[in-house]
Parts: sequence; structure tokens; C-alpha cells
Amino acid sequence: MLLYLKLCLFLLLVSFYSKADTCLPDVEGLCTPGVTIDEQVTVEKTEEDKGTEIIYTTTTTTTTTTTTVTNEDSGDILDGGNGYVSSNKEGDMDIDWGGQGPASMPSGNSCYALGSDKCAQITGSGNNTSTMGVDGMGTTFVNTIDISDLNIDNGGQVKYSIEVDKRDAQDRIYMHVSGFNGTTSVFSGTDILSDTGIASGYQSYNGSFDFSGILNKVTIEIGGRDINLAIGPLFDDVTVNVLYNVIDTIITQQITSVEEIVYLNIGNPTELDLIEEIIEYNDITIDESGEIEFVPIETPQEDITYETVEIEIDFEVENIEPEIEVQVASIEAEMEAEIEMVEAEEEITEEPQEELQEPEQETPQTVQKEEDSEETVEEEKSSEPKISDKEKAATKIVKKIDDKARYDDAAQTKTLIVMQILGNTKTFFDSQATITDTNVEEYLLKTIDDKYGILFSNSQNNIMEQMINGQY
Repeated sequence: MLLYLKLCLFLLLVSFYSKADTCLPDVEGLCTPGVTIDEQVTVEKTEEDKGTEIIYTTTTTTTTTTTTVTNEDSGDILDGGNGYVSSNKEGDMDIDWGGQGPASMPSGNSCYALGSDKCAQITGSGNNTSTMGVDGMGTTFVNTIDISDLNIDNGGQVKYSIEVDKRDAQDRIYMHVSGFNGTTSVFSGTDILSDTGIASGYQSYNGSFDFSGILNKVTIEIGGRDINLAIGPLFDDVTVNVLYNVIDTIITQQITSVEEIVYLNIGNPTELDLIEEIIEYNDITIDESGEIEFVPIETPQEDITYETVEIEIDFEVENIEPEIEVQVASIEAEMEAEIEMVEAEEEITEEPQEELQEPEQETPQTVQKEEDSEETVEEEKSSEPKISDKEKAATKIVKKIDDKARYDDAAQTKTLIVMQILGNTKTFFDSQATITDTNVEEYLLKTIDDKYGILFSNSQNNIMEQMINGQY
């Protein structure tokens, strides 16, 4: 026979998270900011036989990968105050960046809608291919910026803005940006801001280029051509911001072990009964420190009153089935069988005597015997103590009380009320005699005269005086 006791420890893990779009290492452009949680669960089961017990261990390993995605902004990398370029490479175009073809840096009214400060003017009329590979170029302004301090390695986006005033519709102007990881090209993009044949006049342009992976250098090329019909394309206030993904990954591992101990050949049933009672009558909890606490389960107490017990007894009395007196019926059956046997014997013995003489009329003894038997049955029946229906109902109610709860307050109260109902002592405490305390102060003040007390007192005084004088 295999007897066992299970001891289990459970640990519940709950994770709350918000889900973001997946941002893979090779994603191009900006990822949606947020948190992604990936959970992987592995279960391992082992069995260890120690002879007297078998330990089954279930180890659950939960590996949680929490990925947090944010978008960071470098700020304007053409602003000298951000530390990426010197004053001669800023986007306010006070100084020529340098590049291919002829150019000028006018100011005042020569910048027209761009303001009175300095601006850049494309004056080359050539139709060549620029250093960055753009066709239709006569003049370029080129600026290469080191952004390795940003530690960009998960892709992002380069955004730009530029103000342009193209006075001649036949001129053209473009914006080109290239990104590098060292000497390796990461991305390259060209936007034609205003092409030949478009009378754009003054405009403010914005654009962007997506990239993936690592980016540590950006080259900006602004170029175009002037066909020498009027003033070449003018531009000013160039800004470039690098927006990039920052991905933080945290991996946590939670190991939960559940042990099931099976004890073999436990031969003491008392211990098992005790364990079952402990589990049945206690709430078993485990606190944060791992200590096991047993909290007794409080059973609801029944409201026991004289009236409720009396109603219960009356209900039981109504449902008592009438008893069939099996014993009396069996005795009567035996008596009838015995009478029939006696009559049969008398017939056999009287047949020869009928030939010699006529039978004398006499009172049959069987009738007397039957009457005696009936009296005996009645005496035996009357000698047995008769149990009333109320006593039977009361006994049934007391037996219903559970053995484990027999000595609690409710059970004891119900038992006492049942005894009162059977003994018809409901009014025992109704009439109580009241004992009134008597004032005994006047008796304490009275004295009892002692006629012979003075004689004993004088005698003692004389004896004491003789003893004193005898010392001298």
C-alpha cells in the first residue's frame, strides 16, 4: 500500500507591459517608441528516489526579454552651439562651406526674401555631375560632419530644412545628404528643391532620409545651376537633425521549483488523520519570507435556542415511521404452531378410547394455554420500557452532532436544551426565590452580660501580685 503526503510550494508571477512595434536591428527609419516583452518558458521534471520517499521536482524557468525603444534627437548638427561643427561650417551661411564651381555670399538687399544678413548664391552655369553623384550641377556647397559621439547603431532618420529664393524659373537647386559608417555608405538621398522651368520664388523646404544600422558621419551637399539669365538661386538657414533609435534590452530569468514528496510505507494512520485534519481545518499560506502559516478556519456558529431545538424535535417526531412489533408477531406465530402440534397429538391418543367409552365433556386446555400465552406476551411486552417518540427524536438530533464538534459551545448548548425539553424543565429557572439581605448592625452593637467575669478577673490579679511579691 502506497501512502503519500504532498508538500507543494507555488510562486505566481504576473507581468504588466505595453506592447510596441517590433524594432529589428536592420529596421530602416524610426521605430515606434514603447516596450515589448517576450517571454519563454521551459519546464524540466526530475525524480529522486531516496528509499523511504520519492521526490518529484518540477523546475519552471521563465526567461523574460524586455525591450524598450525610444527616439533620440541630436539637435541641429549645423548649429555651432551643439558642438558638431565650427563657425565656418554653420547653417546660417555667413561663410562659404566650400565645394565645386563658382559661388558668392551676398548680403543685405541682395538676399531678397532671405533677410538682410548673409546668404549663399549658386552662380555656376555648368551642367556636370557633383562629387556626391548628382547631375545638372554648376555649383556645390559641401559640409561633412562627424557624429560618432551619438553612438547610433539601430537606424533612424535624417531631417533637414532650408530656405530658398529662386528668382529665375530656369535655374535649379537641390539638397543631397549621404550617411556613412566609417567609409561604408549607409544611405544617400537627393531632393530637387526647385527644378528648371518652375517659378518657385521664395520657399521653405523640409525633407528626410531614413537609414538603418550604424551611422557616424553625414555629408551635406547643396547644389544647382544658374543659366545666367538673372540672379542665381539663393539659400540660407540650413538645419539638419539626426533622429535615431535607442533600444535597451533587459533579460531576466525566474526559476520556480515545485517539489512533490511521496513518503513510502507510512504505517501510522494516526499521523495521516492528523495531517488531514490540519489541512481540512486550517488555511495554509506562505508569507514573503517563505514561512508557512496555519490559520484556523472559523466555522459559522449555529444560533441555538430553546425554540429552535423544540421545532427540530417536533419535526423529527413527525417523520418517525411507526415501528412494527416484529418480536410480538413472531411469538404469536410460534404459539399458533405449538397449539396445532398439541391438538394433533391429542387426536392421535384419543382415537382408541372412543371405542371403549364416550369422551367426557371437558374444557379444552388449548384455549386456556392460548390465553396464558397471550397473557405472557402482554406481560413481556408491558415489562419492556416504552420509548416515546420525543425521546427517539431527541436521540437522533444528538447523534447528528459531528464527533469533532461535539464539545464546542453550540453542540453543548444544543445538548443541554434537548435534556431540558425531555425533562420538561423549560420553566425551571422562571420562578426564582429572592433572598433579601437583613441589616445586622443593631445586633453587633448589643453586649452580653457576664456575671462571673469579675470574679475570674480579680482572681487573676491576686495571683499575678503574689508572683511579683515572691520575687522579692
